[in-house]
Formats: sequence, C-alpha cells, structure tokens
Amino acid sequence: MEDRGSYGQFCPVAMAAELICSRWTVLVLREMLAGSTRFNELRRGVPRMSPALLSKRLKELEAAGIVAGTPNAKGVTEYRLTPAGEELRHVVFGMGVWGQRWIESQVSLKNLDPTLLMWDMRRNLNPTPLPPRRCTIQFHFPELPESRRNHWLVIDAGEVDLCWVDPGYEVDLTVTGGLRSMTAVWMGLAALRQEVEGGRLELLGDVQLARSMEAWLGFSVFAREARKVA
Repeated sequence: MEDRGSYGQFCPVAMAAELICSRWTVLVLREMLAGSTRFNELRRGVPRMSPALLSKRLKELEAAGIVAGTPNAKGVTEYRLTPAGEELRHVVFGMGVWGQRWIESQVSLKNLDPTLLMWDMRRNLNPTPLPPRRCTIQFHFPELPESRRNHWLVIDAGEVDLCWVDPGYEVDLTVTGGLRSMTAVWMGLAALRQEVEGGRLELLGDVQLARSMEAWLGFSVFAREARKVA
C-alpha cells in the first residue's frame, strides 16, 4: 500500500514537498532562519502550534538532516539548521516575498496575532537610533482581552527583551491602537504617519522616541517588497 505521506513520484519537487510542506513545517523553518534556536523561542514564533506537534516536526527535520539538535552547556537543546537546512533560506523567504507581493492585503490582515507580531518586532527592532539608556516601550491593544492587551519592549545596552507582564520600569513611550493598524504598519501595508493622523494609533511619551519610531521599529523583512495587487 502506498504511504499516505508520499506523492509516489521520483520528481525532486515532489520529494522536497514531502519533507517541507507538511503543516507548520515551513513556519518552523522560518523561525529558525530568523534566529530562533530553543524550543520555547520556536513556540513564541508559532504560538498556535501545539508543543507536541512542534516536537514531532523537529524530530522529522532532524531525521531528514535539515536540523541538528545539540545540548548546550546548560543541558538545554539548541536546534540549528544544517547546510541542507540553510539552503532552504531562499525557498522559505521566496515564499514570503511572493505572499507579500501577490496576496491581497485584506486577506493578510484577517490573520492577526499579537504574540507573533510582538515576537517579530522584538527580533527586528534596531536599537541604534534609541538613546544610550534603557528604554521601555509599551504596546497597548485595547480591543484584546486583558491578558493579551499589553506588551513591553525593553531595550538596554543593545539588547531587546519582550515582556508579557509589566517589567516595572518607567515607560518611555506608549503605542496605543488597534492590532490591525499596528500589523499593517509592521508589514508595510500602511504608513505609520497615516495611522497616527487617522487616529488609529496614538504615540504618547518621549517625543524623540515617537519621532524616530520608523527608524527603530525595523519592520518586517518583507515590508519593502512592492505589492503587485491593490
């Protein structure tokens, strides 16, 4: 009997698809290509994926020679892409470029996720334009349940931390508005000034931080891709 997971074709496209096109696998690869190495880091990038399924996919990728998991000095397993995995970079990010160019923005903005948005913002934030002191930036999404409404980015000595509970530091800048608006700005689908002037985002606090937000925010790696659809 033919394996239900196999296309039964010798074509390299079919064989590659059997490995990387199972549900969630490409997103796990996306997270690893973006720098995540630990299980909990990967979970933050795919918050709707169950831990059991993530563990299964990592084992499948290890068995395929795409990922190697090794314990660090503290005994915590770190997952890194092998040369075969690194060679998938242009495939995974090529899919992202295609999606940014051709998938209609209203469809993209139906899939809102504050956890993924903030995690992506944390790793792409550029601390260089920020003052050489600790800066705390709060993002407040009023429409969300209270437990998911507030997030804090703490930037200190060039390091960026994401906090899900109040870190207790004085907040330098508070960004308040709709999750859709902030996601649209992050993805390059709307201009920050446009959302602020339209009253959909509000920046309160340090004036210099507010003025330089476009410089330190970083934006999605796909934000600069020219869209091919309205």
